[in-house]
Amino acid sequence: NVVGSETRVKVVKNKIAAPFKQAEFQILYGEGINFYGELVDLGVKEKLIEKAGAWYSYNGEKIGQGKANATTWLKENPATAKEIEKRVRELLLSNQSAPPGCAGDG
Repeated sequence: NVVGSETRVKVVKNKIAAPFKQAEFQILYGEGINFYGELVDLGVKEKLIEKAGAWYSYNGEKIGQGKANATTWLKENPATAKEIEKRVRELLLSNQSAPPGCAGDG
């Protein structure tokens, strides 16, 4: 039963940011981009969510065996999903340097 597709996007031309960047994400039919799946991926990448074999854990609590189950768990626990999203955003935004001409230049 097909419920979506894995998508890889390559930006070829961009006036705002560096070109030739790539992104991968899931598109679920009838829903759009799989937000919770992205949250799991970014949580693992930023070491907020632990992955041991097929199991995903957050703060020592197992949230699912396999990405699909971890995604479902986050959908059913929106407060925890918001907490992970907030922490991921803080980590990713703190890793970026402000471009020239932004706030703080006078």
